Amino acid sequence: MNLNIDVTSYLALLAALVLIGILALMAKKEIYFGIRTITALGLGIGLGILFRGKLDLVQPIGKIYVSLISAFVLPLLFFGVVSSISALDNIQRLKTIGMKSVAWLTANTAIASGLTVVTALMLFVGKGAEVSLPTDYVPKEVPAFTQVIIDLFPKNIIAQASNNAIVPVILFSVIIGIAFVSLSSENEKDAKPFKDFIDSGSKIIYKVISYIIELTPYAVLALVASAVSNNGPDKLLPLLSVLLIAYALCFVQTFIVSGAMIAFVAKLNPFKFFKHIWPAQVVAFTSQSSIGTIPVTVKSLKNSGVSESIASFVAPLGANMGMPGCAGIWPTLLAVFAINALGIEYSVSQYVILIALTTVVSIGTVGVPGTSTITTTAVFAAAGLPIEIIVLMTPISSIVDMARTATNVTAAATSSLLVAKSENELDIDMYNGKVLQS
Repeated sequence: MNLNIDVTSYLALLAALVLIGILALMAKKEIYFGIRTITALGLGIGLGILFRGKLDLVQPIGKIYVSLISAFVLPLLFFGVVSSISALDNIQRLKTIGMKSVAWLTANTAIASGLTVVTALMLFVGKGAEVSLPTDYVPKEVPAFTQVIIDLFPKNIIAQASNNAIVPVILFSVIIGIAFVSLSSENEKDAKPFKDFIDSGSKIIYKVISYIIELTPYAVLALVASAVSNNGPDKLLPLLSVLLIAYALCFVQTFIVSGAMIAFVAKLNPFKFFKHIWPAQVVAFTSQSSIGTIPVTVKSLKNSGVSESIASFVAPLGANMGMPGCAGIWPTLLAVFAINALGIEYSVSQYVILIALTTVVSIGTVGVPGTSTITTTAVFAAAGLPIEIIVLMTPISSIVDMARTATNVTAAATSSLLVAKSENELDIDMYNGKVLQS
């Protein structure tokens, strides 16, 4: 055991604990999470400058957070995927409305991820950002496309889960969800105990995740301090450009991509759609919760002429899968940042794999504040990228989350409209404002 730690390292730990105490006091006074996280960023930078090269005892605080959040990615994905699919009442509904909904929701994510890859590469996101990784970090090779296809299928699900094999766990969950829907339509009594288990398990996992997310400011303090200590604050300035790029991408996805889908697929006036859905976008932007926005989203959709059955089905589904802001734009943007910053060689086919990973992971996304951290962790784990970079971006992430959530809710509403139009469950007169809204 190495005991050669100088006194300054202990003073740095003491200072970190005092700062953690300040953050805890802020939490006790119910100061907004985003403000606490930004405060942690500033305190971390100051701590890193003051105790540069002396944060050996502080760094583990951040590493523990990374370990905790990584531990619950797979359980969250399993319960999220099964819960989303189990919301479909029967096989016929799964084949029609369900499949159309899933197709449009995942298509939104794929488009968002592809758009992000192209934009981030054109703008050289991450170039020149010298980020030191822990000495125990071992990068993984991105598998060939054929191997990814093979690895999509579960083999030994316990072993694959223990090795952070994200994709087969998701496919395994999808198969379980489909089997549940089939059984439920044949014998609801036999399926009910499993449904109760999934519902209860989901609530427990989400509660645990909420506890972990609350630790984020403390982890940011430790990880940012360590990063500044190892790199210097001047090397972290390139991270700020990610904020502006993320907002620009969310704007394009929210208004241009969604608008194009409505205009060319549904052949409707997109401006009328945005007028109808504006209240939900505002609530999403301010609350940063897709799930919390569901009631407003459903009401806005009904006022736009979407049938209650479609609105009440697709909007909640869209708060649990797809989500192009949290599952498409943000994970992909950080992945390209990490690839460029670390000088990793990526081919076109490997970027295609990255887009496919974000799309698959998006199936199990849950629309609560902090979800993007979980989703990005899943993508990074599957792609073999360093999770520490995600946490370093958390202060920026908390600001971007407002735009991401509005993007997610807009995508869910857009998918609802497209499904309703294709199923002839859209009141065109109400959509065009010729009928008074309820």
